[in-house]
Amino acid sequence: MIHVKKSEGTVYDAPNHHDCYGLIKLSKDQTKRTIVSYSFFQPNGGIYMDSAAPVERVYCVVKGSVTVKTPAGETFVLNAGDLIYIGPGEERELTVNNNETAEVLVMVTII
Repeated sequence: MIHVKKSEGTVYDAPNHHDCYGLIKLSKDQTKRTIVSYSFFQPNGGIYMDSAAPVERVYCVVKGSVTVKTPAGETFVLNAGDLIYIGPGEERELTVNNNETAEVLVMVTII
């Protein structure tokens, strides 16, 4: 088992993210296939349209509200407690809603 306290984590800058900082809570060096991070998005922050690496991702909104868009025009509004699964290689864009900060728990499974 690995126990991670709220105050623990490694700060990182995620590619194609803006007005955001993240903490890696569990890294691939600690687990077999899972990365868990906590992202703090400022108002107007987000992720530019980008294809995810060949990994599975789950975004779970802990605080605030975000919109996730696909290149096909699908739009998903996520509020606190909502989550979305993003499959390997799926492109997505994320924007913060309501000019408020958003906190997102990100779980990545390496396939």
